[in-house]
Formats: sequence, C-alpha cells, structure tokens
Amino acid sequence: MHQHTSHPSTQGSVVLDIGEDTAALMIHTAPEHDGLEIHVSPLDRPEQRTHAAVRPRHLADRTIHCVLIHPLPAGTYTVWKNDGIAHGSVTLTGGGVTEYHW
Repeated sequence: MHQHTSHPSTQGSVVLDIGEDTAALMIHTAPEHDGLEIHVSPLDRPEQRTHAAVRPRHLADRTIHCVLIHPLPAGTYTVWKNDGIAHGSVTLTGGGVTEYHW
C-alpha cells in the first residue's frame, strides 16, 4: 500500500472531472477496506493501471467507504485485487459516474 490522503471527504467536497469522453468510477466497499488500494486498467491494456485508496465519505445521512477514480476515458475496465487477480470488469460511459460493488 502507498501513502494516500486518508482523510474522509464530506458531502459536496469532491469535484468530478468528467465530460463527453471521460467518466468517473466509484467502487463501493465495506468499512474494513479503509485504506485498501484498488487498481483499474483498460480491459485491453492490463499494464496501464491507475489506483486510489478506499476512504470514508461522510454524507448527510450516512458514511460510505469507497474509491473514486476520475477522470477515466470511457470504455471497459478491469478492477484488480491486490494480488494481481481480476476482481471483475465494468463499463464506463462518458459524462457519467459508474458504480461498482467490491
């Protein structure tokens, strides 16, 4: 695991950089995954990975734990476990936020 900002974010504190050809990926996890790095890569380029760490996100009525990765070009991505084995895949649509459950 790398050192990442582990401070929780609050409602309205994240600005997404998405557009016609770019998207965001929100990966929901359980609280016990706080700090876990989750990697994603384009389906056809597994060596081209980007990652983010799970953080708590405080909303008005609850706290969720998730990874938010953006901007990503629209397309299909592999979601990787830390052991290098694929967890699953997800397709992102430009201009949107796609949710994935870990």
